Amino acid sequence: MTNEEILAQYGPREAMEYDVVIVGGGPAGLSTAIRLKQLAAEKGTDVSVVVLEKGSEPGAHILSGAIMDPRALTELFPNWKELGAPLNQPVTDDAYVFLGEKSSFRVPNMFLPPFAHNHGNYIISLGNVTRWLAQQAEGLGVEIFPGFPAAEVLYTEDGKVKGVATGNMGIGKDGEPTPDFQLGMELHAKYTIFAEGARGHLGKQLIARYALDAGCDPQSFGIGIKELWEIDPARHKPGFVMHTAGWPMDNKTYGGAFLYHMEDNKVALGFVTGLGYTNPYLSPFEEFQRWKTHPNIRWYLEGDEAKGIKPGKRLSYGARAINASGINSLPKTVFPGGALVGCDAGYLNVSRIKGSHAAIKTGMLAAEAAYDAIVAGRQHDELTAYPKAFEESWLHTELNKDRNFKNWFKYGLTTATLMNGFEQFVLRGHIPWTLHREKPDHAYLKPAAECTPIEYPKPDGKLTFDRLSSVFLSNTNHAENQPSHLTLKDPSVPVNINLAKYAGPESRYCPAGVYEFVPDESKGGSAQRLQINAQNCVHCKTCDIKDPTQNIVWVTPEGGGGPNYVGM
Repeated sequence: MTNEEILAQYGPREAMEYDVVIVGGGPAGLSTAIRLKQLAAEKGTDVSVVVLEKGSEPGAHILSGAIMDPRALTELFPNWKELGAPLNQPVTDDAYVFLGEKSSFRVPNMFLPPFAHNHGNYIISLGNVTRWLAQQAEGLGVEIFPGFPAAEVLYTEDGKVKGVATGNMGIGKDGEPTPDFQLGMELHAKYTIFAEGARGHLGKQLIARYALDAGCDPQSFGIGIKELWEIDPARHKPGFVMHTAGWPMDNKTYGGAFLYHMEDNKVALGFVTGLGYTNPYLSPFEEFQRWKTHPNIRWYLEGDEAKGIKPGKRLSYGARAINASGINSLPKTVFPGGALVGCDAGYLNVSRIKGSHAAIKTGMLAAEAAYDAIVAGRQHDELTAYPKAFEESWLHTELNKDRNFKNWFKYGLTTATLMNGFEQFVLRGHIPWTLHREKPDHAYLKPAAECTPIEYPKPDGKLTFDRLSSVFLSNTNHAENQPSHLTLKDPSVPVNINLAKYAGPESRYCPAGVYEFVPDESKGGSAQRLQINAQNCVHCKTCDIKDPTQNIVWVTPEGGGGPNYVGM
């Protein structure tokens, strides 16, 4: 049954009214909610605010490196230390290292550009920070509904956003309601703020409907794959931050890695691959596993029996697409009845590899615009004060001076390194030119016949691993008897085009083993078909971004499904 047929038979849906509905319980959404309630308390008014979070709890789906610049958090909560915010490990040292297959070169810190310095920042679990923000929000009177994904944008008759509807529960694989069926709920608001993270499902629809990206560069993304390890104390350096470039990427492929020493003998390590790569045989997951075999990386993770060093233990795994294009691709962030904040709009600063401070800041700016509009008696119009405040903010200044960082890489790693250094050291960010991007990520993939297959080594189960054992560590789960949330516009395309022309790249770019080409028994096993293991999905959104035919569309699964990250 279609949603329209379900509504005709089981509707109408129950509706709840709020001043502000926020879609997404990450740093951007929670900061929006907190700032609204702070302003209401300061002015002696009442503003009703609800946050919808698709994960089982706030923080369950949050994945980031992460180093946090506390500037925006300090604006939101000047006393965050006293309130117990989990920013426990300050950065003590920065290392930027260029890798060859067996070699390495560390750039002297005196030559690092300003965006590469992390003095005053903290190595954090962004999931834990998000859980803390949720506690602060609830303490201020914000309603948070975990396990309730916003599945549909609701519009007024004249085309303004009036709220969202949550997804129906208890729909079987065949699309028919089961005995456990529950109709979704409508949440109406004067303003609806979308804070879904990178490549938001509803944000994508809003950008298209209102042509918010008209005149902008196409968005660019990377896939970040991360593991959390516990290592021997003798190899642990609390606060040490290492970023690497070069191997295993070739000079023309954008990518880089990180290794962050947290507290309690834990290290967060991960690899970011730009999704504008051209070779369909490339596997971001396998590149990450290969990177760990470099002598400079494996030294921290492997044991040394002769020296009494115990081998490290992998604790958790996850993956998430991240924005990587900056201010050149920033769409218009307001439309009638709502706004985009955080990574749903694309505010991450790729040069600093930081987005949480931007998420918090833009959430605050949107909240201030929405609050002023509500107390003035307005609703469903454009919150024009929000983008105006952004343009006057320190965040705009920061993003603007680093605007060319990613685009220099189309000329290769060497040129990008030299030109970014020149822009920041010599020009001090006062750059008279702007580099532009012409194509979205999926359009860069070349036919397989024009590319060389990549042979990746088999995992050893100690330092390198396969995808399924990795997904197990993400605590990912979806109700088995539900329709796949990974939908195909045309079921014939994966075999007839993606497999035939591009050698089936979805079987490699997915970091969770969701997509497999298997023998098609209905045709005697001589042909292939695409098998979608939707229960493995970690909600990274890579398929929605990189599919060369844009045939895969990610939609919301039942509430609470997906990963449950711990310490990530």
